[in-house]
Amino acid sequence: MDIHTVRVEKPEDLNLILGQSHFIKTVEDLHEALAGSVPGLRFGIAFCESSGPRLVRWSGTDDELVRLAVDSARAIGAGHSFIVFLRDAFPVNVLPAVRAVPEVCGIYCATANAVEVVIGETEQGRGILGVIDGGSPLGVEAEDDIAERKALLRRFGYKL
Repeated sequence: MDIHTVRVEKPEDLNLILGQSHFIKTVEDLHEALAGSVPGLRFGIAFCESSGPRLVRWSGTDDELVRLAVDSARAIGAGHSFIVFLRDAFPVNVLPAVRAVPEVCGIYCATANAVEVVIGETEQGRGILGVIDGGSPLGVEAEDDIAERKALLRRFGYKL
């Protein structure tokens, strides 16, 4: 097996969700789940079909995000993987709906960070072995850092 990484190319302000599913119906069901989660959500989805015609299937509400999703899915090239790009929304707002899609087997990451996808490749094809999400820790938070973390969550409306 060959192991390599694929960097997901995206603007810094976009969030992404990378996952694994199991059926061509994934794209339509993810679209419905996302659209029903946040009114007016702007997103793009791409799914790597792993049998039959083995096409990159896609959908979305934002042409730029759809293009980014398709380009990323093609670069990753792992069967039954999907990628979603979100604009002006956080994954935490849509992950429950994404996880509830019957075809979704798992989520590798949901982040705005730089992402590298670790790929294993054999004669049969490609699979996602894991992800590198952002950078390694530079230290341990101190009292001031704890106060800032709590304040940030309250500014975003996630805590009272």
